[in-house]
Amino acid sequence: MSYTAPLKDMLFDIEHLANIAEVAKLPGFEDAGLETAQAVLEECARFNQDVIAPLNVEGDRAPSSFKDGKVTTTAGFKDAYAQYAAGGWQGIQHPADFGGQGLPKTIGAACTEMLNSANMSFALCPLLSDGATEALLMAGSDELKATYLEKLVAGEWTGTMNLTEPQAGSDLALVRSRAEPQPDGTYKVFGTKIFITYGEHDMAENIVHLVLARVSGAPEGVKGISLFIVPKFMVNKDGSLGDRNDVHCVSIEHKLGIKASPTAVLQYGDHGGAVGYLVGEENRGLEYMFIMMNVARYGVGLQGIAVAERAYQAAVAYAKERVQSRPVDGSIKASAPIIHHPDVKRMLMTMRAYVEGCRAMASVAAAAYDAAHKHPEADTRKQNEAFYDFLVPLVKGYSTEMSLEVASLGVQVHGGMGFIEETGVAQHLRDAKILTIYEGTTAIQANDLVGRKTMRDGGATAKAIAAQIEKTEAELAKRSSAASASMLKRLKAGREALLDVVDFVVSQAKGSPNAVFSGSVPYLMLAGNVVAGWQLARSLIIAEDLASQNNDVAFMTAKVATARFYAEHILNKAPGYRDSIVDGAESVTALALEAF
Repeated sequence: MSYTAPLKDMLFDIEHLANIAEVAKLPGFEDAGLETAQAVLEECARFNQDVIAPLNVEGDRAPSSFKDGKVTTTAGFKDAYAQYAAGGWQGIQHPADFGGQGLPKTIGAACTEMLNSANMSFALCPLLSDGATEALLMAGSDELKATYLEKLVAGEWTGTMNLTEPQAGSDLALVRSRAEPQPDGTYKVFGTKIFITYGEHDMAENIVHLVLARVSGAPEGVKGISLFIVPKFMVNKDGSLGDRNDVHCVSIEHKLGIKASPTAVLQYGDHGGAVGYLVGEENRGLEYMFIMMNVARYGVGLQGIAVAERAYQAAVAYAKERVQSRPVDGSIKASAPIIHHPDVKRMLMTMRAYVEGCRAMASVAAAAYDAAHKHPEADTRKQNEAFYDFLVPLVKGYSTEMSLEVASLGVQVHGGMGFIEETGVAQHLRDAKILTIYEGTTAIQANDLVGRKTMRDGGATAKAIAAQIEKTEAELAKRSSAASASMLKRLKAGREALLDVVDFVVSQAKGSPNAVFSGSVPYLMLAGNVVAGWQLARSLIIAEDLASQNNDVAFMTAKVATARFYAEHILNKAPGYRDSIVDGAESVTALALEAF
């Protein structure tokens, strides 16, 4: 199955929704306007279509393997990774001071989506390196930065994130790995970490593990966790690699999907202790790890969009060629390609609308991230930071749950052939399942949305977003098309449903926490649905205007049709979410435990 990057849609979002012209006014991004975005995306598309995408199916059929402590990746991965690093793709968003290209996230996000559409198993390695790089940029000492960052940014070394232990999944208070201070300022690290993505592989000469562990005598719970760099190979003062450190892969997992990505069990300190270097200060490890976590959570949301796009493309290609039954309207007298059948069109439109809505939401979030970090005015930075932070659980949670529905529809469009591994579409469904689980399950994203993003500010950020949505409604109200009228009706209902739920969360969270958290995931799905719908409403307005100016009429007409479909088939679910959240909490907890 081939992959064609959806460049036109990506560039539409970057130009008109994320407003790349404004991003290019930010300090350091002056050369990163639309022309640069287009050039970078076109080159990125060529690389991913030609080099990375052809390895996707092979990685599923011949995954990474483990023998005698070594991991061998799928044939072709090592060479493809070398080309990826040589092309500078690892450093696209990272600072030029450390050899990166220093481009905005607004551009980098589209590149991340393409890489994951091409091959999600492959893309996980760069994703983890990005997180490690961000953590070091924010919390690492000058010495650690000088030792590790240029190599990570160049892709010569890769990074990992070591949180999970056999007894400590999402509850990091249970972390038992320990770190013992040494006279030379280093630490000896001991413990077992599981589910470590690319914890061992053969694609780079060194692996930089970022590891959560407790220093001897640290407080109990999350307040006593510190973060350490533990390299696979020690780094000499001249930057060359020295002896092997005491960290070893003892096995890799056999998984439902993302099979080519080696998920390692790592053992630290079985031979005297792994040498580790403290990142930042002792007992602030969780704070630093959340830097990596937020980078990864947004990235996982892009993975959801990416696998959904790949599933959509495969479904469209099959629907155009698979001949089955005569159309119900009699327009063709013989059996016709299934894309003529209304229900197949409904499935394809559902897939398309979800993908475009989530991509638009992620693109706007990326622009907010850029402004939050680079805008010269403190108030503007603060507003954009609040907006971005609110959107991260939506991009992660809504987009990944969406990807499961879209990948499942992709199998359905293929019918029985979709259930056959040879067609390749079952891989999308299997790969997508992990996205709702790792870097925090959907429920954890929802807890974050309720606690940190809604309760903490009394719903102020959510209500500010609703006020922006209302402005879009006012623009829709000035228009005369059937599409804009339909969108206005559903967007208004969605915004009102969202506000009702925000008020419910804020008023009930302290007195009735079970009631609020019973509806936390529906709240996330409601918020994601409405924000994605809002971005498609903005798309509709822009596309209608551009079509009226004879600007790429076919594309703009399709944009309008997709937005209208989203309004009438997806956004219209918003009031139902509100009802189940506000009125349905009691039925969630009513059944006695022994009745299950």
